[in-house]
Amino acid sequence: QAQLVESGGGSVQAGGSLRLSCAASGYTYSANCMGWFRQAPGKEREGVAAIRTGGSDTYYADSVKGRFTISQDNAKNTVYLQMNNLKPEDTAMYYCAADLDDCYSGSWFKPADFGYWGQGTQVTVSS
Repeated sequence: QAQLVESGGGSVQAGGSLRLSCAASGYTYSANCMGWFRQAPGKEREGVAAIRTGGSDTYYADSVKGRFTISQDNAKNTVYLQMNNLKPEDTAMYYCAADLDDCYSGSWFKPADFGYWGQGTQVTVSS
């Protein structure tokens, strides 16, 4: 059974850090592209970062470049999102997603391209 399980969310003050983890099992650990998305209340789900599991290519939304880092541990079938210098506008539910297809610079941020999703983990940043 394909499954993605996120962990690591929580509440922090602005300027703080959190590290999200996404453990993949089943078909999802064969994914070629792993992504992190977020959705704030009343807003659309947006791509935050993605990583090509077969290589080292990474992709970031402009809003998080220089603050967030996506990485992977293939031995553990786990993808991480290190979030530093968090801002109140980073507050959202964060979702891990897997795509059996490759990451592409023109589409990695599109939720519709990802077929597998985790249940989400809440990140709340207070000012």
